Amino acid sequence: MTNAAASRPLGIALPRNEWDRLDGVRPDEPPLISVIIAHYEQQSQLDRTLLALKRQDHPPERLEIIVVDDGSITPPTVPDGVILIVQEDRGFRLAAARNAGVARASGRILCFLDADTAPEPSYLIELTRLPALAPDVVTVGRRLHAVFDEVDADARIEVVAPLTALPAPRWLDDAYARSRNLLDADDRSYRFVIGAVVACSAELFDASGGFDESFDRYGGEDWEWAYRAWLAGAVLAHVPTATAWHDGPEWSGRPEAALARKNEESVRLAELIPVPGSGPRGLPGRFADVLVSVPDAVTVPEGVTGWDAAWFVTLDSLAEALPLAGLPGDGSSSAKCRILVDVLRPLRVRGSALAEAVVRLGVESLGSLEVVDADDGEPLCVVRSTRAAARASRWGRDDLFERASVVLPGVTALDPAAVDVEAYLGGWG
Repeated sequence: MTNAAASRPLGIALPRNEWDRLDGVRPDEPPLISVIIAHYEQQSQLDRTLLALKRQDHPPERLEIIVVDDGSITPPTVPDGVILIVQEDRGFRLAAARNAGVARASGRILCFLDADTAPEPSYLIELTRLPALAPDVVTVGRRLHAVFDEVDADARIEVVAPLTALPAPRWLDDAYARSRNLLDADDRSYRFVIGAVVACSAELFDASGGFDESFDRYGGEDWEWAYRAWLAGAVLAHVPTATAWHDGPEWSGRPEAALARKNEESVRLAELIPVPGSGPRGLPGRFADVLVSVPDAVTVPEGVTGWDAAWFVTLDSLAEALPLAGLPGDGSSSAKCRILVDVLRPLRVRGSALAEAVVRLGVESLGSLEVVDADDGEPLCVVRSTRAAARASRWGRDDLFERASVVLPGVTALDPAAVDVEAYLGGWG
C-alpha cells in the first residue's frame, strides 16, 4: 500500500452531497464515539444531560464522554468514567472548549453537545450512523426546546420533554424542509448547522482546522466552522430522528436577544465568511471568495501598471466581471476561498456569463468548469470548486463531482500582439 492510500479515510466516499445513497445502511459495528460537552455554571442541566447519555442505546463500552468547563467559579462534578477538562475563564470560549475536548478525544466519531441539551436514547446511534459510514458527512440533529424547571432530574427525557415543549424554531424547520434535510445543501447551508447537536468524523474535523478560538462572545463559532468544513469537502445532512432537548427557548426567543446583539454576530461573520449572501456586498473583505490565478511563468508586478498589455486587459476585465474576486498580487487571503479561477492564457471577459458560471459551481455541485474559446476550441480558464478539490485530494479520486467543458458568451481569447489598451479602456475596441 502506498503512503497516499494509507492516509485516506476509512469508509465510503460519497459524490456531491448525496448522503441518501446510504439510506437504510448501518455500520457493521458500533463506532467509538467521543461526546464533547461544553459547560458553564450549569450543574443541574449537566446532570440531566449526563444521565441521558447513560441511557443511550449505543453500547456504553463504545462511548467516551468529555466535559469541558469554560471557567465556572466552581468546576462541575462528574461521575466516574467521565473526563473533565477545566479551562480558564477568559470570556465565552465555547470554540476553545470544544477544541480542548477534541484534543483529548480518542473516538473516531465526535459528537458535540451543550450541557443544557439532553439527548433522547436513540440520539447517538441516529446521529453518528452517516459519519461512521462516510467520514465526510457532518450531521446535525433535531434540537427541540422545553422548560425543565419543574421536571424531576431523573425523569426520562423522551417522556417528560414533550409535556413542556416550546415552539420549534420555524426558520430552521422551513430550511430543512426546503433542502430535504440538507440533501440539497449549497454554499450557504452552514447556517443550518447547530453546534449543540452536531457530529462528524475526527478526520473531517482535522481537515476543517477545528473551531476558531478567536470567538470569545456568544454566537457564530458553529456557523464559521461549518462553512470551513464545507470548503474542506463536507457532506451536510440533517437527521431529524436524532433528537435532543434544549432547556429553554431558542436564542431568538429569549428577551435578551436584542437586534444589536444579532447584528454584532452578523458583522463578525461577514468578515469571516465571504460567500455572497453572507459576506459584504461591496466592501472589500478580509478573505477572497473567488481567487484568480495566472500561470507561474507570468510575472506578477507590484502594481497595476506593471502588467503587460494582454494581462492587464485579462485581469481588468475579470475584475469587472467578478468585482469581489482576489487577484494576483493584491494580497487576498485564500483561506476561505470557495472558487478558483485558473487563467491559462490571456483572455477578455464581457457580460455576465463568467459570473453566472461561478454561481453554477455552488448550486449544481460541479467540481470544475473548463471554459474554452469558441474559435480555436482551446481552454481559456478553469473554474474550480475548492470543496470538490479538497474531497478529491482526500480520497485520491476525481469522480466525486462532475466536470464540464463549455464555451461562455463574452469570454474570448486575446492575441497579445493585437491588444489595444486605449481602445479597451475607452470602450471602442
